Amino acid sequence: MRKFNLYLILIAIIAVLSACGTTEKSEETENHGGNAAEEAADERWEQIQDAGELVVGTSGTLIGASFYDEDDELTGYDVEVLREIAARLDLDVRFEIMGIDSMLPAVQSGRIDVAANDIEATDKRKEEFNFSEPYKYSYSTMAVRESDNSGIETLEDLEGKKAGGGATTIYSQIAEHFGAEVITYGNAPNEAYLSDISNARTDVVINDYYLTKFGVAAFPDFDLHLHPTLKFHPTEQAVVIPKDANQLTEEINRTLNEMREDGTLSELAVKFYEEDASVPPEGEIEEIDGLDL
Repeated sequence: MRKFNLYLILIAIIAVLSACGTTEKSEETENHGGNAAEEAADERWEQIQDAGELVVGTSGTLIGASFYDEDDELTGYDVEVLREIAARLDLDVRFEIMGIDSMLPAVQSGRIDVAANDIEATDKRKEEFNFSEPYKYSYSTMAVRESDNSGIETLEDLEGKKAGGGATTIYSQIAEHFGAEVITYGNAPNEAYLSDISNARTDVVINDYYLTKFGVAAFPDFDLHLHPTLKFHPTEQAVVIPKDANQLTEEINRTLNEMREDGTLSELAVKFYEEDASVPPEGEIEEIDGLDL
């Protein structure tokens, strides 16, 4: 019996030691796993540093944000903000021109490092991407026919109308939310969207206030204007970054904060929009309930 009791005690000691070993191993695994996650998060930033280049997706078709000037040079608020970010990070910058519907998948696939094309940072998108701090604040409005506002006086009047837009944009989602039929385009210039409103092939384009203001002003011969009363869906635009690329996000945010503090963001915003789009707009802006953004 005494030998049997001693045998039980030995088994108990071995079990305790084994449990301790398992716990330590588990803790080591957890710690190693955490480090692995951090390493994965830092990988994109290290790759960019090794390449010495930041690859940015943009459309080149948004007057004010990303467009070609009279010398056929790519410029715009988003373009110049990213050029400045790259310069302050001691990186070259290369812009890949693509449609908005291709831009986010290109970030996910690694074809581009980030995207900057007046892209709104929504809750749903934040589940799939990192976003920088906002570099632009705005709201949504409409381009409509000047002769009759395209028959639209309220958001509810969008029902049954034809709205030009990209298939995956927030603005198309708003149009569909109120019952409009969305007519999709590829990476088309502003003229294609806006001429279709003027000649009544479509009725409306919902878009960012600043972009719409300059888009409409660029074509004074069209039957077209900015809707005089509708201001809705306040927005924040930011750089789209791969999910969990946390160090890259931190580097971009640090640089954006420097640019905000030294006035560079305000200077660029006023240059391209004639207003300081780097700060939230004043006035009442209608929120839209029921959008799954």
